[in-house]
Amino acid sequence: MPPLLSPRRIRACAFNLFNTVSNSADPSMIGESTRGEDDIIKRIAAILGRSPIPRGERHIGDDAAILAPFVGQALISTDVAVLGVHLDGSLFPLEDLGFKAVASAVSDLAAMGGRPRGAVIAVSSPPGTDLEELHRGIADAAVITSCPIVGGDLTRGNDVSIAVTVFGECPGGDAVLRSGARAGEKILVSGPLGRSSAGLRRRRAGAPLQDELVVAHRRPWPRIAEGIAARGAGVSAMMDLSDGLGLDLHRLADASNVGFVLDRVPVAEGATESEATSGGEDYELLIVTPNVERLRMVFADRGLRQPISIGRIVDNVEERTLRGERFARDGWQHQL
Repeated sequence: MPPLLSPRRIRACAFNLFNTVSNSADPSMIGESTRGEDDIIKRIAAILGRSPIPRGERHIGDDAAILAPFVGQALISTDVAVLGVHLDGSLFPLEDLGFKAVASAVSDLAAMGGRPRGAVIAVSSPPGTDLEELHRGIADAAVITSCPIVGGDLTRGNDVSIAVTVFGECPGGDAVLRSGARAGEKILVSGPLGRSSAGLRRRRAGAPLQDELVVAHRRPWPRIAEGIAARGAGVSAMMDLSDGLGLDLHRLADASNVGFVLDRVPVAEGATESEATSGGEDYELLIVTPNVERLRMVFADRGLRQPISIGRIVDNVEERTLRGERFARDGWQHQL
């Protein structure tokens, strides 16, 4: 995936886009079209170039980015965000789609206890899309997650979509998987659930963009520090709650070939239990550990909010309950 400022890519993108717009356009306008494309990409590069580039690395500007050697295990993950699917464009600004695209991808690194090293983005959009607004949201997320955008691509499409590939590392080579949970271990989450889903509900009812729960939906916060702390505490399994506890906990149990017994679901203030179990997009961490005391001690030592105990892992794969009742496999799933 070439970086945004590869001159060769700029020229190809400009002329191809121009040719698809009109086959009968005045040839004298081709220069204006090219300069317009160049200007857009230069402004995008300026928006994304907020973070200092580490010595020896090369980010936007060449045919590929150069990163320093990774420490321990290298982590790679890809997410796609589409306007109208992952964000309602009638309720939220385009910036929020850019922010959510990066934040959700970085959350996958947090789920394995990794730290971000960089990301590449590919944006597809119809003519007239405010690409600068979109990339301001991308840049905001890159800054708050310490995950610089090191390259990318632009193309024309029918919908606004952003594909984000993130790179991270786990020093020590001990990335936390979903498949390590064992019977007798405790299940915790990094915070109360349902804020994002409740925020979407409140926004649809007329709440302002600055409403606390609405912000939780439009500007999710990946739990990077919590993931690193959990890995350091020796947890056995972990994943991020992107699609809802009612779906993601079953996925973790499937991967570990275990069951679970839940005592409670921590519901965020202003949310319902249904939103907390199946609303999705909370991006809190689901953690399984054999040593709750150690986990709490590490979190306290690093000034992090204490994780919340919700249940335990059991041997019986068929036993998956909440307060003694069958815990439904319910959450956000794409209809493909």
